[in-house]
Amino acid sequence: MTRIVGEVMTREVVEARRDTSFKEVARLLDRHRISGLPVVDHDDKVVGVVSETDLIRRQAAAGAGRGRAGGFPRPASRRSGRRSADPAAAVTAGDLMSSPAVTVHPEQRVADAARVMERHRVDRLPVVDEEDRLIGIATRRDLLRVFLRTDEEIRRDVTDGILTRAPGLPPGAVTVSVRDGVVRLRGRLERRGDVPVTVRLAWRVDGVVGVVSELTFRVDDVAADDAAVDRRHLGVRPAR
Repeated sequence: MTRIVGEVMTREVVEARRDTSFKEVARLLDRHRISGLPVVDHDDKVVGVVSETDLIRRQAAAGAGRGRAGGFPRPASRRSGRRSADPAAAVTAGDLMSSPAVTVHPEQRVADAARVMERHRVDRLPVVDEEDRLIGIATRRDLLRVFLRTDEEIRRDVTDGILTRAPGLPPGAVTVSVRDGVVRLRGRLERRGDVPVTVRLAWRVDGVVGVVSELTFRVDDVAADDAAVDRRHLGVRPAR
């Protein structure tokens, strides 16, 4: 029902080393038509990410430096875990990269990876194993693939998920239809409290963009529970 990063990531990764030159990074980005790539060390562990934005920032800084006395600015020492203190001095991937890199593991849910990507405002996430070695990369396009699933695929997964996970639900109690990723649930459940559980199960399926519930129920267990709470709050004891 729910896809993980390892199922959508790109396994053939274009990468750079710390000492890869500025021009070679630019060539790699252009040749493979990508906007960024991970930087790895001698043990294939991810140490950073370099993007087109990093290259442009460096060129802009270098252009501004031409007007200073003495021509180009002198190289400045790099700060650990950051970009070069002076972008114009960056001449290798190690100087240009953003570090530390924001990474994910292949068993993480696609939805969780998307939240990480949005929180850190990055366009790609290197995928690493338990030893932080690079095994793939997940881009925004990779994560969006879950929304390219057909309505029939979504309907089938929602139906299977509800039947196998909703407690005590008889076959045929809920019918599922899907149009443009929006799931519509119809049917009658035993208890009112089962309605939100069933809706949540539908939302968990990859590719779902909305859920419309037309579910009814036979027993209002929620109202009964609320009445019991009210009686306890008022100090009313049930009659014996």
